[in-house]
Amino acid sequence: MGKLTAKEIEAKAKGKVGRFADGDGLYFVVPKSGKPHWMLRFTSNQKRKEMTLAKYTDLSLADARVTASLKMQQLRLGIDPLLEKRRSEQGTIKIVDDLFADWQESNIKRLKHPSIPARVYRKDIAPIIGEIKLDSINARDIRQVLVSINHSGRPTIANDALGYCKQLFNHGIKLDLLSANPASAFSVTDAGGIEKSKDRMLSIEELKFFFEKARENRDSFSRDNYLACALLVTLGVRKSELAEAPWKEFDLEKQVWNLSKERSKSGVGITIPLPEVVMDWIQELKIRACGSEYVFPSRRSSKNPHMGKDTLNRAITKLFGHEAGKKKQPPNKMADMAHFTVHDLRRTCRSMLAKQGTPGHVAERCLNHKLKGVEGIYDRYDYFDERREAFVQLSNTLRDMI
Repeated sequence: MGKLTAKEIEAKAKGKVGRFADGDGLYFVVPKSGKPHWMLRFTSNQKRKEMTLAKYTDLSLADARVTASLKMQQLRLGIDPLLEKRRSEQGTIKIVDDLFADWQESNIKRLKHPSIPARVYRKDIAPIIGEIKLDSINARDIRQVLVSINHSGRPTIANDALGYCKQLFNHGIKLDLLSANPASAFSVTDAGGIEKSKDRMLSIEELKFFFEKARENRDSFSRDNYLACALLVTLGVRKSELAEAPWKEFDLEKQVWNLSKERSKSGVGITIPLPEVVMDWIQELKIRACGSEYVFPSRRSSKNPHMGKDTLNRAITKLFGHEAGKKKQPPNKMADMAHFTVHDLRRTCRSMLAKQGTPGHVAERCLNHKLKGVEGIYDRYDYFDERREAFVQLSNTLRDMI
């Protein structure tokens, strides 16, 4: 049987169902259902195989012959063209954003808080290198990421971003998408520098000054932000534990907050006693929530129904005269005070507990820290009454200034 002609192909495409050989394994197929297409038959590892090359309308007879010839050449080189086709169809990871999406799937399974690297990638890495093709990413691109973050005055985030970049591109090497890691030659000295242990605590005078300035600037420092800071320094809870707190965890009659183990960063749930001073703030927040299921509902259109992770730090930073992404910066209302972060309020709470004479093991449980060593193994008592007494004493100290 001779080779097919273009006219024969055109006629057969409108005719009966069948397979029509062109030679060298190439067939023109008219199926019972579906559209006519080109098909290649070959033998690989002693098995007869078939693979679709393209639709009849997408490939001319001449091009179909060239395509079939190239596939057969692959076969002679020991490459199964069908397996190679399936592999290329699965190879949807083309740019850095694609690689991150694949890496993040594994993070969800292995990390307790996969949202943390996702947030750093989305805000600080993706805008610079997210759309770069994997076969062209280089060390200069990584440097640009680090320089950009450092210029914004966030050395800790620069170090985090470098660590995530190294893990991300090692994932690419693992998938055989990269031959080298463009971030591997960088160290923390190229990013944010060696981080010093944090020990920032606010004095009583600083707390008074901060809350006074926050009240004076209600237009930029909202009442929700104000009450959140008051609760953080009084109860010593973590930022995310408070910002994302649902009302279902609060028993207002018993005056307790049942922080669930699923939301606790330590993985240990705890019942937090709420002093009368704190209950006044909680009752106000209940009214301000306007029926929301969250203590701090999002006040802006957002995918998060509750206060965002960065809301408080950004509000505090704005008081210090810096607003991210704005060329014209607000005036510094806190020029007489050293900058602090939300987590420093938790550290301040721990310091004030010690200062008022609360025993160390009780203060540690106030912050929902696990007790260490033998004491932590055998001491299962939760010190609820002692913690309530400590919080009452602390809230009375803070009441007037807040």
